[in-house]
Amino acid sequence: MRVAMVTESFLPSVNGVTTSVCRVLECLRDRGHDAVVLAPRPAPEQWAGYPVLGLTSVPVRQFAVGLPSGEVEAALTAFHPDVVHVASPFVLGAAALTATARRGIPSVAVYQTDVPSYLAQHAPGPVGRGAARAAWRWVRHVHGLADRTLAPSSAALAELALHDVPRTALWTRGVDAAAFHPSWRADAGTRALRRALAPDGQVLVGYVGRLAPEKELHRLAALRTVPGTRVVVVGDGPSRADDRALLTAAGLDVVFLGRRDGDDLARAYAALDVFVHTGTRETFGQTLQEAAASGLPVVAPARGGPLDLVDHSRTGLLFDPDSPDGLRDAVAHLAGDRAKREALGRAGREQVEHRSWSGVTDELLDHYDSVRTARAAAR
Repeated sequence: MRVAMVTESFLPSVNGVTTSVCRVLECLRDRGHDAVVLAPRPAPEQWAGYPVLGLTSVPVRQFAVGLPSGEVEAALTAFHPDVVHVASPFVLGAAALTATARRGIPSVAVYQTDVPSYLAQHAPGPVGRGAARAAWRWVRHVHGLADRTLAPSSAALAELALHDVPRTALWTRGVDAAAFHPSWRADAGTRALRRALAPDGQVLVGYVGRLAPEKELHRLAALRTVPGTRVVVVGDGPSRADDRALLTAAGLDVVFLGRRDGDDLARAYAALDVFVHTGTRETFGQTLQEAAASGLPVVAPARGGPLDLVDHSRTGLLFDPDSPDGLRDAVAHLAGDRAKREALGRAGREQVEHRSWSGVTDELLDHYDSVRTARAAAR
């Protein structure tokens, strides 16, 4: 099969969209499929052996936004794909889906970023609500051009249905359970990191992810009253300076480690005792799976993607994000009970260790085949 992968985000930016695209490309390569990647510049020249076409983009808040130029349709025409996979379409993806609809090319769009919610958050009040409504009209239009829209969680599917987005289906995400593994705790580098972070035996409560307003890291300030803990933040993004200033001013004992990748990221997870996710606008929550694969108990808001990923009181704890004490009480409960933490961590590992990227890519290929068959039947 010839697959054109059009993505709003790609390397060197690291986020959930980029991670999903990279893992799927690796699995397509292993199965012998052909592919090309269309992504905003700057981008590497190739990934997983496939060519990457860097398209014209403009920077917006440290994020490269691809422009909907004629480059997109020209590249698709030259490659002659059997199916076009559009990751988190909004601008560049809209151009791709317009081209596929015009040319009758089978297409799959992956809904992964809750842009309307982000707009409402960044501009609260009537302006934000108006922007969110306009964004949902655009999302409905863009995804309406696709033969099928894939959502990563039941919450995301429900949101799409609420806004009348047609032809939707569930497609979750895999996790590399070999790369993220409890065995990293015995690694010398992990032990050294833990000694540096917890010299007095503190319980390490960690967040991993992009640092941006929609991640709501201000919620971590509530943990300042949990005794014997230290908060560790792993990641980078446009809100790093603001998050550091806010949490430090709140009196939180917090350490920012910056962005980590590969083995260093696995060590960072393994050095923690509890993993915390703070954002309420997640369509999925990939770091929750990575933390669980690392054998960590996870704490997340009872909203959005985490509802599918956290089995409350078995693999982690869900807290009410509308309660000012919800996050604090959940972390305090685990911080004071090592046996509970270990039990939840074991159960979390068991829950995710078979969610391989290979398996979810097989599901994706079934979706590709389905839209191709439907297009052929329509012709």
